[in-house]
Amino acid sequence: MCGRYVMARATSDLVSAFAADQVVGEDVGPSWNIAPTDDVRIITERRGPDGTQRRLATAKWGLVPVWAKDPRVGSRMINARRETILEKPAFRKAAVKRRALVPADGYYEWEKTEDGKIPTYLSPTVPDPIAFAGLYEFWPDPNLPDDDEHKWLLSVTIITTEAADELGHIHDRTPLVVPRDLYSEWLDPQLTDAEAIATLLDAIPEPVLTPRVVSSEVNSVRNNGPQLIRPAEPAAD
Repeated sequence: MCGRYVMARATSDLVSAFAADQVVGEDVGPSWNIAPTDDVRIITERRGPDGTQRRLATAKWGLVPVWAKDPRVGSRMINARRETILEKPAFRKAAVKRRALVPADGYYEWEKTEDGKIPTYLSPTVPDPIAFAGLYEFWPDPNLPDDDEHKWLLSVTIITTEAADELGHIHDRTPLVVPRDLYSEWLDPQLTDAEAIATLLDAIPEPVLTPRVVSSEVNSVRNNGPQLIRPAEPAAD
């Protein structure tokens, strides 16, 4: 699964890295400990009168389906399984109409051992950000009038898939990472055929990520800062 991740880049860096045409929503500062229900940056594409626009937007992490009665349901939908997104009622419409990229520097996972859970940071070997495959939704708040600027809640879920053998010993699931050459196809709002989307999902390769053990300080969502991704100090004898 993906329950905590890092995105410590400025808005201008994300605009450049993902060739965004427009920035919308509240700014989100760098964070080395993003947790479920936090505001996060996402990349989307929408068709308009002037053609397709790529947007850098701000969404709540934890997808809230349009039919949900309470937005708190999003805390249980931070991840969507790659194998079932075209079938599950909460995700299938978004899978064919509202796909997103979720920029990240890396993510955390906790390896289960006999001595307890070991916090591990997984990140790419290159300096560029990676992009998790995501799905987004707009949820209308029934308690607000239609003309209220906060009427519609934008939320997102991160798609996970089975971990490769190299990472499977840490956790059996990993975020689905979209390679740069598939950004446009993944975001394409005109790609709405379920079979074609399933084929695209199959074309996404396993990510190349490097794990390193980090400090248990990351275990608390109250902690933040670049020290969280530094290698853990060796245990004293």
